[in-house]
Amino acid sequence: MAIDIEKIRSRKVALESRGNGKSAFWRPTDGEQTIRIVPTADGDPFKDFWFHYNLGDTPGFLSPKKNFGDDDPLDGFVRKLFNEGTEDSIRMAKNLMARQRFFAPVVVRGEEEAGVRVWGFGKMVYEQLLNLVLNPDYGDITDPETGIDLVVHYGKPAGASFPQTKITPRRRNSLLSATGPKESAQWMESVPDFDGLFERKSSEEVGALLDAYLLDENSAEDVSSERQQYGQPAPTPATTSVDDAFNELLG
Repeated sequence: MAIDIEKIRSRKVALESRGNGKSAFWRPTDGEQTIRIVPTADGDPFKDFWFHYNLGDTPGFLSPKKNFGDDDPLDGFVRKLFNEGTEDSIRMAKNLMARQRFFAPVVVRGEEEAGVRVWGFGKMVYEQLLNLVLNPDYGDITDPETGIDLVVHYGKPAGASFPQTKITPRRRNSLLSATGPKESAQWMESVPDFDGLFERKSSEEVGALLDAYLLDENSAEDVSSERQQYGQPAPTPATTSVDDAFNELLG
């Protein structure tokens, strides 16, 4: 079978955009921005992963237990904290428990030269997007020929503690790429492999991060007894390896 030149060209475009300092990820800024969700080969543009945050200065990382069913010292530690039932232990457990995060491939209007990027969002935005997808009035919002753009309104309303995101669909259908099906096909071919976006830590690495966190919170002697109390394995050497793209998204 002959090589597919268009597929190779789309890969080159994606690589060059990364090399020119274009982020693999996209986050909305204050105000309004228009995006288009790019269809994926499996028919499901939405992906979800579970992350642990707040473990000292460590950036968020994938939960071995929630994502892969692997042994996870931090997951076990959180369960023990909940079972302890004190105000302090429950507060710590809620701070360290895994949280779900959702992702979708998008093209940002006015920034098409950056190609396909990954938008990460929370449950409330995810519910808005699902409602749009399931609304028969809009049809397939990702269709490259008859889909619709989405206006993302992002900002902190007066009196609110945190920024909020509201999504409004355009009234008219539009092409995925205004230049035609060729560029649309290139974008669809360049949707990133979501499973390779984030670093996967081993159980031993997570245990080392937990040890470092507890050492920072307590004395070494207190940490040793606390580890025994919660049935955790002996400390292992800490790791500082963090995926650059993940730092950029969540740092």
